[in-house]
Amino acid sequence: MTRFVLRRLGTSAIVVLGVSVITFIMLHGMSGSPGRAILGVQASAEAVAAFDHEHGYDQSLVVQYFSYLGRLLHGDLGHSYKLNQSVNALLAENAGRTAMLAGVALLLAVAIAMPLGVYQAVKRNSIGDNVLTTLTFIAYSMPVFLLAMLLIQVFALGLGILPAQASQSSSTFVIFTEPRAMLLPVLTLTGITVALYSRYQRSAALDQLAQDYIRVARAKGLSMRLVLTRHLLRNACLPLVTLIGMTIPLLLAGNLVVESVFNYPGLGLLFFNALNNQDYPVLLGYTLVASILTVLGNLLADLVVAVSDPRTQRA
Repeated sequence: MTRFVLRRLGTSAIVVLGVSVITFIMLHGMSGSPGRAILGVQASAEAVAAFDHEHGYDQSLVVQYFSYLGRLLHGDLGHSYKLNQSVNALLAENAGRTAMLAGVALLLAVAIAMPLGVYQAVKRNSIGDNVLTTLTFIAYSMPVFLLAMLLIQVFALGLGILPAQASQSSSTFVIFTEPRAMLLPVLTLTGITVALYSRYQRSAALDQLAQDYIRVARAKGLSMRLVLTRHLLRNACLPLVTLIGMTIPLLLAGNLVVESVFNYPGLGLLFFNALNNQDYPVLLGYTLVASILTVLGNLLADLVVAVSDPRTQRA
């Protein structure tokens, strides 16, 4: 297990380093002169040149990257000149609300998708399975912003029972203190995640139902309910555990769209505003943090699967 963990940690570190290099090069390639992007088109060439020189933007890209990497190793993600705040402070200020939104949506998605996928596997090719398959395919193929707009149209503008805008509270636990205002964002993010998870859970459950141990359990006289809860679920959930780690980017992307549509003050809205304002330090910091979270999610999923199934440690 120790060798397995060390190998995964080494791979994760290489991935994060690679993401930092690629993101750094792409953002600097798109922005041209950072001084021009920060000071605006009205700034004189002399002012832009002085700004670039003061902050080292006139040096080679390699020198700039290693300078940036040195700051990262000291925990410094940079400074937003547009908002006049450190990127660390901006991310810390908004991370709690985004994490709570994504966490609640993820828990709801897993709680719905697991029994839904198992039900579809047991009732394979039935009317209920076909209806649920159709609905999940529609939800999975639907863009996040379209699902959000449909929910707003139906529940906010049509029925008028829910607000079209999320709560503007700065509280991390606003989902629990103002559930009515947060219901539409949570439903949007949960909907797209359930559609993905239930398909994988159905496929995994179908594979397990065809295994010999299920037939043996049934031959011993165990009811289908006991077979499903005691034997099938543990093995059928392993692919879903791996998928949860792999779908962190999907949750982050969904958060970005959901927070923008519902004007929810979190990391997604911060990134969207930074993109509009060409606030490159914030964009770079957000991308790096998102990549670290993605790598950690996959690492955690690998560890959970390794503990549940020791055979994977040899992979």
